[in-house]
Amino acid sequence: MISKEEIKNLVFNVIEEFNSTLSEDKIIKLDIETMLYGKNGALDSLGLVNLIVGIEQKVEDDFNKSISLTDEKAMSFQNNPFRSVNSLIEFLEKLLNNSN
Repeated sequence: MISKEEIKNLVFNVIEEFNSTLSEDKIIKLDIETMLYGKNGALDSLGLVNLIVGIEQKVEDDFNKSISLTDEKAMSFQNNPFRSVNSLIEFLEKLLNNSN
């Protein structure tokens, strides 16, 4: 089982890497309450795709698990799992701990 803290660290690491490619005014704040996508979100659709790809790759590298954050299951959630850092962490926790 992968802990929520490990998942949070993974997400924060990917955001830090992502931030290194952004201008100072576009930096994503490392906070679980940070809004990622949608109203008041820090990312546009291309930024979200890049972040998702980075997270999928980091999960494979760190946990040796291959996941897709944009499959039908992910898109069927009533609340967007990419809305905030916290919702993304919770979504990843469910996905990683319920997959083989």
